[in-house]
Amino acid sequence: MRNEVLHGYLIHHRKYRERSHIVHLFTQEHGRVDGILRQTPPPQYQPICLQASGKSELKNFTKLEIVNQPVFFFGDAFFSGFYLNEILLRLCPLEVEMPQAYAQYAETLAQLQHLAAQDFPNEFLKQILRKFEHELLEELGYSLDFSTDANQQDITEDQQYLFQLNDGFIPTAQASRTALSGQQILSMCSYEKGRDFNPEQLQLLSKLYRQMISSLLGDRPLKSRQLWIQNSQTQS
Repeated sequence: MRNEVLHGYLIHHRKYRERSHIVHLFTQEHGRVDGILRQTPPPQYQPICLQASGKSELKNFTKLEIVNQPVFFFGDAFFSGFYLNEILLRLCPLEVEMPQAYAQYAETLAQLQHLAAQDFPNEFLKQILRKFEHELLEELGYSLDFSTDANQQDITEDQQYLFQLNDGFIPTAQASRTALSGQQILSMCSYEKGRDFNPEQLQLLSKLYRQMISSLLGDRPLKSRQLWIQNSQTQS
């Protein structure tokens, strides 16, 4: 890159030497981009514009501009924003354009600003987080076939299945806490992209996407999830 203009969001930063920071961005043009910024980092969840130069994985960032007014999240919206940024940082490869995930990320941030005004905030939050995970996992190459099992057989409503990231839906003889019913899985076959998930689909994806993301992350659990759980226990 040579003085290339990037548009995006700050997802993480850390101190680097006396007056600089290593910053991790999620950008419209190149997905995740890392670099050195020799000034105070911008706020998170706020669109920014800057210039990037350099051939290495760590770019030099200059001419930072903050596009909109500051955005502040509280409560579940705060932990949700933390979660979004953490999985982008942990899962996204460097400098791979991800237009669908980027658009959904921007939309999710906008929706989080209205979380407190919702009549049913928990259901609203599940909906927008599952939509983001759906776009992100698909663009990372983990799109699922909800009609066929690991043996290339049609999924049937009365069969139980276990899910493995690299294999897909594996038929099992026993129902268990981790098993998914064929009826649940087949409910995704009627999903239309961009629409809300119905309650059965949300129930399936909440379990399925947590398992998929945990498998992709490996042995390092999400800090955002741990803090979210701790906060919920403190308030209960």
